[in-house]
Amino acid sequence: ELMASLQSRLQALWEEQELVLLEVRECAKWGEELEVLVRDLCKPQEFERYMMFIGDLEKVLSLLLCLSSRLARVQNALSRMDGNTEPEEKQSLNERHQLLSRQREDAKDLKENLDRRERVVSGILAKYLTEQQLQDYQHFVQVKTSLLIEQKDLEEQIKFFEEQLENLKQSIP
Repeated sequence: ELMASLQSRLQALWEEQELVLLEVRECAKWGEELEVLVRDLCKPQEFERYMMFIGDLEKVLSLLLCLSSRLARVQNALSRMDGNTEPEEKQSLNERHQLLSRQREDAKDLKENLDRRERVVSGILAKYLTEQQLQDYQHFVQVKTSLLIEQKDLEEQIKFFEEQLENLKQSIP
């Protein structure tokens, strides 16, 4: 019964993931249309700034989300430790926790820098786009960000339920 419940939950998550991937493709088309508009209206160096920002947006967010989920897994492992945990394992987990914490702080700095760059890009685009086009661009950035977060969250949930299902299968003789 538990296995069927986990399998059902996984199926629902896979279906949700398909819908999100569809939205990601729609967002990518929207991004391509914006790219053409910006290329046509802006100077080449301004267009380059826009393209670098859009590319870095995905990279920095993905990095931050990945580091946060890894850190959360290490913190969960640390919270499950007890008196029977090997000292080497404790030390290894503590070292990983420290490393991931530093890396996540660095990624947060990158995100702050990216936010500043977004304001610069918005300022550039404000010179060329209509108010509606500028709002569309800002909405595009928000949607792209939300979809990246939702996609990563779904991947984590799917991974968790797959691990739970596998562990359950292995525990049944």
